[in-house]
Amino acid sequence: MKRAVYKRVLLKLSGEALQGEKGYGLDPVILFRIASEIKDVLQYGLQIAIVTGGGNIFRGMDIKDFNRSVADYMGILATGINSLALQGALERIGVDTRLQTAIEMRDLAEPYIRRRAIRHLEKKRVVILSGGTGSPYFTTDTAAALRAVEIEAEIILKATKVDGIYNSDPLLNPRAQRYDHLTYLEVIKKGLKVMDATAISLCMDNTLPIVIFDLKKDGNIKKIIEGKKIGTIVSK
Repeated sequence: MKRAVYKRVLLKLSGEALQGEKGYGLDPVILFRIASEIKDVLQYGLQIAIVTGGGNIFRGMDIKDFNRSVADYMGILATGINSLALQGALERIGVDTRLQTAIEMRDLAEPYIRRRAIRHLEKKRVVILSGGTGSPYFTTDTAAALRAVEIEAEIILKATKVDGIYNSDPLLNPRAQRYDHLTYLEVIKKGLKVMDATAISLCMDNTLPIVIFDLKKDGNIKKIIEGKKIGTIVSK
């Protein structure tokens, strides 16, 4: 059996990735496919933490008529729905999980505690980290970067609908060119919207690499874990 090149990773799933081809909500087929891919890579002894977005249900920044803090808290609650759905799919196929949240939900999840999260990972449990940072004005990408640094993950795997970072939207521009590698500063200077500047800066300050890859293609998570060049890597 091939070996993993990483011991501990953080997987960032956007809310849009969980809705599949639907315009809203959750696609059970997608949920179980993602869960199966995660189960598949656990055979390597890999430790996996997951941060989910909530854009398939509610994205605070898209609601202009609400107070920004209120809207962002609504988005935080949306990540809880996605996290519970993912936990249900993983446990349905026999994967031991723990759900931790940045805001208190005593009947549903543990509070996020760094040491406890690391202990769960060491016990080979998949840890789902919900609720973003727990504060408004921060995206779930920033939450993913923060949690990855805190739990000492070796890399962030950011799952998207495209196979990497392009110089323009490949869904709108068929001539868009894909980058194989970018530095953190290049992402910021070029204004590439793969992650917000706060998240990129946090990764840069802690020399934490990011791989941007296509979640729709089966087996991509496994290929990255095995060290194959998939998507775009952002590093120093």
